[in-house]
Amino acid sequence: MNGSTQSPEHKPDFGACDSRIRFAANLKWLFTDMPFLERFEAAATEGFSAVEYASPYEYDPAVLTRELKRWKLKQVLINTPAGEPGTAGSNGYGCLPGYVDVFRDGVDRAIACADALGCGLIHLLAGRVPDGCAPSDADAAFRANLSWAAKRAAGRDVTFVLECLNQHDVPGYFLRSLSHARTFIREVGASNVKLLFDVYHAGMSGVDARAEFAEHRHDIAHIQVADVPGRHEPGSGGMPWSEIARAVADSGYAGWIGCEYRPLATTAAGLGWRKDFWRAAEARRHTAD
Repeated sequence: MNGSTQSPEHKPDFGACDSRIRFAANLKWLFTDMPFLERFEAAATEGFSAVEYASPYEYDPAVLTRELKRWKLKQVLINTPAGEPGTAGSNGYGCLPGYVDVFRDGVDRAIACADALGCGLIHLLAGRVPDGCAPSDADAAFRANLSWAAKRAAGRDVTFVLECLNQHDVPGYFLRSLSHARTFIREVGASNVKLLFDVYHAGMSGVDARAEFAEHRHDIAHIQVADVPGRHEPGSGGMPWSEIARAVADSGYAGWIGCEYRPLATTAAGLGWRKDFWRAAEARRHTAD
């Protein structure tokens, strides 16, 4: 990738894109120069066929469903509810001992909302380990909560995904690595619990994003992207995006790639980076042929 975030002269030919390389606009981060409900139209205008965002809970599901249908968009990801900033559950309740009822109520809300929106993925927020909490207590709380959530959603068309957040941005976050998260997936043994691979958090954690993706590929159900440093669009920082794109394309990944970044300028001006992924997919297709 050349590092430029300027908009291409012409919009990408979406009809020619490999169907396995699919991007979802994160409406919390993109198109923030307009009211939230207007971002659905903006996403569709820029060629997105799907959206994601952390919290749908401030809106009537019928309102969100209306916008999804109006602009022919798919809702692919929401989060479980989090507490207010500065509170114990500001990053979720999964690992917090003593918050079982709050956690379960949140999971039920998330499942109901996902059902209403036709959304197949729920990011189950693990939360920060409380001050003074023994690691073994946080482990036990998270394991029990995750097991309960997996059983609660059994038989529904929804999968929980676990994400590790870097300790620079979110110090004390319970899930520190994908390997750590995968340990709980193996222990719970439920088919409806997978991984969310975030390239930004991998980069900020100092790990090789390509190696991390390759090691955990078969457990990954969703990808999110942003560059390091700055959390701006791919191509704005130092991550090897051409190589990452090839790794994703060569793996046969068929899920969505969430665009969870802070645009340097306007959202539309920074969307040219997607071509790297499409080129990688085309190269793989020609090699296979």
